[in-house]
Amino acid sequence: MNLLLPLKFKPIFKDKIWGGNKIQSDLHYNFDPLPNCGEAWMISGIEGFESVVSEGPLADNTLSELIEVFMGELVGEKVYEQFENEFPLLIKFLDTSQWLSIQVHPDDELAKLRGYERGKTEMWYILNADKDAKLISGFKSKISKAEYVQKLENNTLKEVLNFENVKKGEAFYLPSGRIHAIGPGILLAEIQQSSDITYRIYDWERLDANGNSRELHIDDALDAIDFDLYDKYKLEFPSIENETVSIIDEKYFSTNLMHFHKAVTKDYEEIDSFIIYIITEGSMKMVYEGGEMDLGTGDVVLLPAIMNKVNIFPTPFINLLEVYIK
Repeated sequence: MNLLLPLKFKPIFKDKIWGGNKIQSDLHYNFDPLPNCGEAWMISGIEGFESVVSEGPLADNTLSELIEVFMGELVGEKVYEQFENEFPLLIKFLDTSQWLSIQVHPDDELAKLRGYERGKTEMWYILNADKDAKLISGFKSKISKAEYVQKLENNTLKEVLNFENVKKGEAFYLPSGRIHAIGPGILLAEIQQSSDITYRIYDWERLDANGNSRELHIDDALDAIDFDLYDKYKLEFPSIENETVSIIDEKYFSTNLMHFHKAVTKDYEEIDSFIIYIITEGSMKMVYEGGEMDLGTGDVVLLPAIMNKVNIFPTPFINLLEVYIK
């Protein structure tokens, strides 16, 4: 019997001061008794928060245990050569009822200088957004490091930040160094390097239940911020039915959008990587050599690299993100 079949994991729920209830209402996950579930970690190799298989013959094994046994058959030969027993991506759902802190993540070089394995580049795909929901990505005008410091001290930093209106189906790429924040009323899928380094810059004068403000990392962030100005911060990609469309194709991960209302066969013979499906809307039956699996909105599944062919049968339609490492 082939044990290495598609894998689902037990979600790891995180209570956040800014969290909401859409992970429960829209994605149908039960996270009682958390009052404010801001994050659901769906696939994680982060030490202390490692994903555990939820069902099937490999149930209750951790992700690193599986990589140790199956190596390149699970993650891909080149991925295993680079990362060994560490899973290279972290997959989350985030739900916001308040602004997250304005923050930044270091790149690999700076992270290693500070004793971490790697930096943090990420992308967001908007699953749902309230009317007039906004997020921050980068600067809206050119600013020097000295001007940035002055605005931070004067509490006028927001004047130079790029606010974006968001709606369902949009996506944003956040390379390391890009200042950012997610506003209230947004449910999104986050795909990122396997890193949990965040430098908080500004937290909206917010206090926790005990009347304390959260720690800021002003000096650490200063070395990490990319002060360049960019033409576009929102990703542009078409939405084409019954085709696989590229959203982002970068060093750390590639993400495609698949919107199907008819059966399709996916051939991964040429991709030396695991594949992750994040179901953003709809449902489907996935049929593969050795079995089948029903998947619906909010499900996240890891296909082993050794699995070269998958048949997808939408019921009646499916919208999903396809993630892998080139």
